[in-house]
Amino acid sequence: MQRLKGQTALGSLQWFVFLLSSSLAIPIVIGQTFQLSAQETAELMQRTFFVVGIASFLQGWLGHRLPIADGPAGVWLGIFVILGGTVGLDSGAMLQSLEGSMLIAGLVLFLMGITGLIRRMMTLFTPLVTGVYLLLLVFQLSGVFLEGMIGLGADGLDSVSALLSFGVLILIIFISVKGKGSLKDYSVLLGILVGWTAFAWAGRLPESPQSEGWIRLPELFAWGVPRLEGGMVITGLLIAFVLMSNLVATVAAGEQVIGRRPEEARRALDQGGIWNGVANGLAALFSTVGTIPLSSSAGFVRLTGLKKLRPFLIGCLVMVGVSLFPPLMSFLAGLPEPVADAALLASFLQIVSIAVGNITREPLDDRRNTILGISLMIGVGIMFVPSTAFASLPSVLQFTLGNGLLTGTFLAILMERLWRGKKNESP
Repeated sequence: MQRLKGQTALGSLQWFVFLLSSSLAIPIVIGQTFQLSAQETAELMQRTFFVVGIASFLQGWLGHRLPIADGPAGVWLGIFVILGGTVGLDSGAMLQSLEGSMLIAGLVLFLMGITGLIRRMMTLFTPLVTGVYLLLLVFQLSGVFLEGMIGLGADGLDSVSALLSFGVLILIIFISVKGKGSLKDYSVLLGILVGWTAFAWAGRLPESPQSEGWIRLPELFAWGVPRLEGGMVITGLLIAFVLMSNLVATVAAGEQVIGRRPEEARRALDQGGIWNGVANGLAALFSTVGTIPLSSSAGFVRLTGLKKLRPFLIGCLVMVGVSLFPPLMSFLAGLPEPVADAALLASFLQIVSIAVGNITREPLDDRRNTILGISLMIGVGIMFVPSTAFASLPSVLQFTLGNGLLTGTFLAILMERLWRGKKNESP
């Protein structure tokens, strides 16, 4: 009994660290984009941790009921960055419009979940489409993680950060492959602790924001009252469908790792959509970035073996609790970004395995090879096209057409539906 309690505690701590590392960089990026002060960025970090913890707990308890962490959605971050870089726009008014757009997206997701539309959309995500999505996700984010690991800046790479972060990556992989017993399950936690200690010894810890007081509740509508404008309403509608496709692919990957039956997945999808809608509403309420279940969670589960729901839910509550204490927030904000990126990259190794398993579930005939090749070539190719190539398009189309992950996935779905094989895949 005592051993089980200890395993639950350590598992909860690992989930908390995963939630933390997945959300840590987003407030810093938003703060730099909209030129927020250090205090405003620290408050945004608090609100982000609070919403991520609440959203993840609600999904695990009432939504899809899988140990899959929520985190700031890349599609929302892209819109924030694009609009924040637009010359001549009032940043305060733009942030209020983004709050309104997140409210619209949350409402659409909520309605799609209630009406059962999300469950019916699952038929679009065949194993081939899911595999394409996961591979493109790895291609898109691995470069981001590597840049963070090597400390790439205006002066080039930081050799010390690169050496230490790759040491963390190798340590996590080594423990996960060669570790015995419970040691293998805590590879990510051990790697982060060793890496954090090494960065402290090398004098490379980031400067933590100053904390004010011992307890602070997150502020409501910190950016002001939401504004509903025509262009941003359309943005919210389109992003809701992008988030829905992300939700379906992530739950499919999570189901494969956990081993739950497909019929249970279909029932859970509608609940997942409902509570993802609630989560995006909470993001607007607390003025942060809208969330989505993270596909990297499936890789984290396979890497650590944390398939039980209880440690996950406890880790979510710890995340919420920590966000209410500014001194703890300041301490955790000192986690070096290269260490967090190394841990996330280690989890993505398992995403590659899941993707390949999906793609090879059925023989790769001419049809499936062609769909796979075209989707990957177009999706990866767009990742190398300069963002300025789409600058003349509306902001939503800039991100949608300029995002290789979305374009490649939608192309795979389209070809799967229009080009029927002799024996159709079952979702």
